[in-house]
Amino acid sequence: GFGPRLPETFYYLAEMVSAFDIVALQEVNRDLSALSTLMKILGREWDYIVTDATEGSGGNDERMAFVFNTEKVFFRKIAGEVVLPEGQLVVSPKAARAGETVAEGAAAQDVKQQFARTPFLVAFQAGWFRFSLCTVHIYYGSESGAQLQRRIGEIERLVEFFAKRQDKEAVAVAKATGRADAIEGVENYILLGDFNVVSPEHKTMTALKSNGFTVPAAIDGKTVRKDGAHFYDQIAVRAKDPRFKVVGGGMVDMFQDVFRDTAEDRALYAAHMPKKDPEKDPKYSAKSAEALYRKWRTWQMSDHSPLWVEIQTDFADDYLRRLVAEGKAQR
Repeated sequence: GFGPRLPETFYYLAEMVSAFDIVALQEVNRDLSALSTLMKILGREWDYIVTDATEGSGGNDERMAFVFNTEKVFFRKIAGEVVLPEGQLVVSPKAARAGETVAEGAAAQDVKQQFARTPFLVAFQAGWFRFSLCTVHIYYGSESGAQLQRRIGEIERLVEFFAKRQDKEAVAVAKATGRADAIEGVENYILLGDFNVVSPEHKTMTALKSNGFTVPAAIDGKTVRKDGAHFYDQIAVRAKDPRFKVVGGGMVDMFQDVFRDTAEDRALYAAHMPKKDPEKDPKYSAKSAEALYRKWRTWQMSDHSPLWVEIQTDFADDYLRRLVAEGKAQR
């Protein structure tokens, strides 16, 4: 209802993507023509990995993708969607009473479920650093009651799943090598995406920061967010590699430079906007020309601000120090 993206919009998106080495994209359409346009602008050194479209109302017929610069990052040929084993499923308390569909006869029972949108895990390597990125779009539901509990439950099950997997790997590697500090073969996990975190103090953030996961200080809490900004998007890490280091981070305020909230830009794009808000729910309908423009531009770019971190990937100095130490030990 808001019309197609303008040709210039794809160049703005490509400009932002090209500033980084690997980018997680969410809410990608089943129709991949828009993504293909973006990739053509980025150039031959860029590639992508994308999921199948998620079926059902919870998945909204969307895909998730990783776009990466092949000159900086390479795909380690491992990819998959996270499916929880029996015993770790998300428990949705009294789901039927919250208006959700459950099996007949289960109306008064807690319902065990998989994720509404299946998290997508892909293994990469950049420089010396090997890691798995998991892009996540957590269930939203509502701000209270059973649906909020399901949102918290999805986050809890996700971090628990990866914590158990990493700890199991660490035990196996230690047993095989005879070294308690061995990290070879133990995967480093980075979770990123829309966690629908309410606030730094909320139970949703407490859940994300459990089981040994941390949010880098460079992007934690209100560090990179303006007053009134949402805390939905987060990046959390659980790295066994002691050399792991986040050296920077931030959030891109895209509308500071493109589709600005000025009379000049509103006049420039007026002809490309719908005459009225196509939103069917009057509660969310734009009530003024300025509000309609602010809503329209999110369909051109995004209704989220890109969150980023910079990770150290050059461990050459550490490698040389170990070589020197081993040489001295052999004398």
